[in-house]
Amino acid sequence: MLLLDDEYFMQQALQEAQNAFDEEEVPIGAVVVINNKVVARGHNQTERLNDPTAHAEMIALTSAFNHIGAKYLPDATLYVTVEPCLMCCGALYWSKINRIVYGATDEKNGGLRFFIDGDGLIKPELWPFHPKTQLVKGVLGEEAALLMKTFFKSRR
Repeated sequence: MLLLDDEYFMQQALQEAQNAFDEEEVPIGAVVVINNKVVARGHNQTERLNDPTAHAEMIALTSAFNHIGAKYLPDATLYVTVEPCLMCCGALYWSKINRIVYGATDEKNGGLRFFIDGDGLIKPELWPFHPKTQLVKGVLGEEAALLMKTFFKSRR
């Protein structure tokens, strides 16, 4: 079986972010992968749904829970184009997800800044995810950041 890599799945998340961009939503996309297969997709829908919790991660997680028929995702990886916010960090904690891979850092709204020390590292005692969750940063981060910059530049 061909194992697809993090960049391949982040490309899938970037396609979701482009869908959000095309719908005039903040362009963040996410996919949930289990056993090398995308089982759920999501992109920001806060404007469409008039719901500030309708983030890409939340939509993808809910879809994944429904797909597998369980409330935990210990064998899944979430690929999201931008660093999760504090709300999404909480949802990811409760999902018990195996891995989180994100693209661009979000210095303004990213949730991880609440858990870092002076050296920019997440303090082990403040790890915001399940203890077994792995975190990978910066996969196709430049592409994700460019999409965000283009979106906000067009809004000003």
